[in-house]
Amino acid sequence: MSMTLLPLAAAPAGVDLAAAYRMAAPGLAEWLTILPVAWCLLAGAVLTAMRGATRLHPGLTVAALAVLVVMDAALLVHVATHGPVTMMMGRWLPPFGIAFTVDMLGALFALTAAVVALLVSIQALGEVDDGRRRYGFYPFLLLLMAGVSGAFLTGDLFNLYVWFEVLLIASFGLLVLGSEKTQIDGTVKYGFLNLVATTLFLIGVGLTYGALGTLNMADIAAKLAAEPLGVPAVTLAGLFLFAFAMKAAAFPVNFWLPAAYHTPNVAVSALFAGLLTKVGIYALIRVCVMLMPAATGELSLPLGLVALATMLVGSFGALAQDNLRRLFGYLVVAGIGAILAGVAIGGATGLAGAIVYAVHSMVVMAALYGVAALALAVAGSERLTTLAGLWTARPVLAALSLMLFLSAAGLPPFSGLWPKVMLIRAALEGGWWWLAAGLILMGLLTTLALGRVFLLAFWRPVADGAVAGGSATSVTPGRAVPLSLGVLGLMSALTLGFGLYPEPLIAAANEAAAGLLDPTAYRQSVFPPAMNGEGTP
Repeated sequence: MSMTLLPLAAAPAGVDLAAAYRMAAPGLAEWLTILPVAWCLLAGAVLTAMRGATRLHPGLTVAALAVLVVMDAALLVHVATHGPVTMMMGRWLPPFGIAFTVDMLGALFALTAAVVALLVSIQALGEVDDGRRRYGFYPFLLLLMAGVSGAFLTGDLFNLYVWFEVLLIASFGLLVLGSEKTQIDGTVKYGFLNLVATTLFLIGVGLTYGALGTLNMADIAAKLAAEPLGVPAVTLAGLFLFAFAMKAAAFPVNFWLPAAYHTPNVAVSALFAGLLTKVGIYALIRVCVMLMPAATGELSLPLGLVALATMLVGSFGALAQDNLRRLFGYLVVAGIGAILAGVAIGGATGLAGAIVYAVHSMVVMAALYGVAALALAVAGSERLTTLAGLWTARPVLAALSLMLFLSAAGLPPFSGLWPKVMLIRAALEGGWWWLAAGLILMGLLTTLALGRVFLLAFWRPVADGAVAGGSATSVTPGRAVPLSLGVLGLMSALTLGFGLYPEPLIAAANEAAAGLLDPTAYRQSVFPPAMNGEGTP
């Protein structure tokens, strides 16, 4: 069987191509929607072709990610100025073609992810050895960012699944680099749970297509809003909620994260802590809140209970840990619970609080793993039973760590304060007093866990510990310490800046929440008013 593809100019007489094709060339702003993904794929392919010159990979990767930050910043400015923007692949009109649609939520998450990846790549300059470079650390990193960017920017449900697969493939490679026993064990746990979640996601995608005949997100939202009857919306919402909650490491399927994130190179742990669970959270918010709001509302009570359990499991788990990276992994889990609490509460304030918390968590959780990297570099250990005296030996590290600990605990004047205030206020206004109590308890337990870290690793005298901070031989190249300190300083400056001047971030989150609750602008970006719901003039 063969098929001939005719150019548009050679179409048979009487065929109205305008019914299926876009006849005008896209504008420059529309190209911004796909440039981040295309750029990461191109840069990763170039590095793969340069496998004989791996010494150039670190510098080229940092440069490529700096360009990615510029692209995402330009996209965010455009969306903030002009509203959501859509690019259709292959000149097909929606819902036939594959859409990249970017609103404030996607642009904000994409920019934050790019900034975190850039800072982590700078930190990795002193931590990734020649062996990991030869086995493709930097191409994997860029492929991961292609998947993350694609997930944040796509407007098609099936392609959201595709970008999940792309970032999973890259994350498997980054996890297993080094081939140590603990890495392989962590990769197996990470891979199995994420593959189960991806399978459930794919089943949901198939059921959605079977019920609605479309996978375009704007089209799904319009059809579910117009014809809710006859579609198993609650079943679909429950399936998607479970799949995305598993990817985000929510209770009761949270155990894979602290079991996996402490096993790879510390820079990889920082990247994963900052980005991967947030992709799951983004997908949950996008699909369940924007596409299926009524069905998700019916599941708000179970989701609130899951959020509470996730916060408590993560907080108590952090208190019980001796290994810094496992402890920080449990704090990532607790933060996912706080974000889910905002989704369960709903409304403009609850969703905005969840979005602000997610942006804050992307930066601060990655920075906490930077603290673990520096502890390992200067003292040769990341265990609280052996760390001591870091305040005296490394006062700059101690000061930056204290700032990050206060931010993670939600204390002023850092960025963690404002999303906690927004979420607690939304919970009390909505009658979710037990979720408000859970958020306050999570903050108290997080403060205790991080206070314990500071007292034992930084404040405790050297005589009481087995390892003196700064006296052990560095286990990473010498330049790792100043580079990591510089990255940690930048991340601390970000969380302090957001804490002292939160208005722009809160305004962006409010706009993103409003776009989720009323996706009219999102739909009109895909289906302009001059077109009907089938994509024809």
